[in-house]
Amino acid sequence: MRELITHIQQEGVVVNDDVLKVNSFLNHQIDPQLMQKIGAAFHAEFANHPITKILTIEASGIAPALMTGLAFKAPVVFARKSKSATLTDGNYAASVVSYTKHTTNQVIVDRQFLTADDHVLIIDDFLANGAAVHGLIDICNQAHCHLDGIGIVIEKAFQPGGKALRAEGYPLKSLVRIKSLANHHVTFMED
Repeated sequence: MRELITHIQQEGVVVNDDVLKVNSFLNHQIDPQLMQKIGAAFHAEFANHPITKILTIEASGIAPALMTGLAFKAPVVFARKSKSATLTDGNYAASVVSYTKHTTNQVIVDRQFLTADDHVLIIDDFLANGAAVHGLIDICNQAHCHLDGIGIVIEKAFQPGGKALRAEGYPLKSLVRIKSLANHHVTFMED
């Protein structure tokens, strides 16, 4: 996705060889026009699937998931990283290790929002080691729903998550794949 690459080139900050900061348009401040195009790109990629739910994890996955849900005219469900007073018994839960925050969270989805009849598209902002996506896959398995695909805004292809998910047979589409962040420079797979 050319516009996303341009945003990364102009506004992305390479923190180190493993971390890319995109706070100005994706992870802290959100560019709604870009998010709308991201949602349309995921819709185009998975349009031949009968998607009934978009599943993501809070917080940074919500914006691209919401725009994808808008394109599919499907509800967006997000896994919470903490249990609130409104989440009572009857939840799906999975443990997820955050690559950038170096924490482990129990992510939770209320059972009423995912059923065996649902066709789910997982959407997330980044893919590094794949822990967040695997946690969401675990939740889909608990719900016995159909996992029709996984959409990632930015994949760090030099880390093992994407390769592992593809080897496991999941239909994975990353809008941008980064080959390297070495020497404070973003190198894309297409370069």
